[in-house]
Amino acid sequence: MPGLLTFLLLLSPAGLLLAGELYQTPEAFLDEVFAGHPPTPDVLWLKDEVRATSTQIMGHTYPGLRIRYWFNAPRSAWILEEIGKEKPITVGLVVNARTLERIRVLEFRESRGWEVHLPFFTDQFQGVGLTGNKQLDKDIDGISGATLSVRALEKLARLALYLDSRITPADDTPAQK
Repeated sequence: MPGLLTFLLLLSPAGLLLAGELYQTPEAFLDEVFAGHPPTPDVLWLKDEVRATSTQIMGHTYPGLRIRYWFNAPRSAWILEEIGKEKPITVGLVVNARTLERIRVLEFRESRGWEVHLPFFTDQFQGVGLTGNKQLDKDIDGISGATLSVRALEKLARLALYLDSRITPADDTPAQK
């Protein structure tokens, strides 16, 4: 009987929420963004000013010493993670000419706030840029009950826009890494 109870719990909506959700693999996201031909990944080292500014944007030190990205002028793609409430949310972001072209939740592991993966929310980020003080230049409407997930995506959007500015100067040619 305990096996049946476990099976029924996994089929229930609560059981589904506990499992997390993979919406798209990073590989599939990159294939979609670059029409099946993603460029070779490169890395941006998190040191000095880049480390300090990314820490300011995120409110904590971003894990790792470097961040991988894919660049095909004038677009860059980033796969970043941030904790919502307790678990990481994996997000794919595309920056094109200093504005967000696309943001997609690839994997959501939290028990609440999953609505951030829906287009009604993510579409708000299209065309958003970064102000001089590293804030988004457009207000993003929140979702009741998903505040921490919304904040996580806003931070990742700010981070991707900032990191893109570190690899592409104003004329969109690769900058010194």
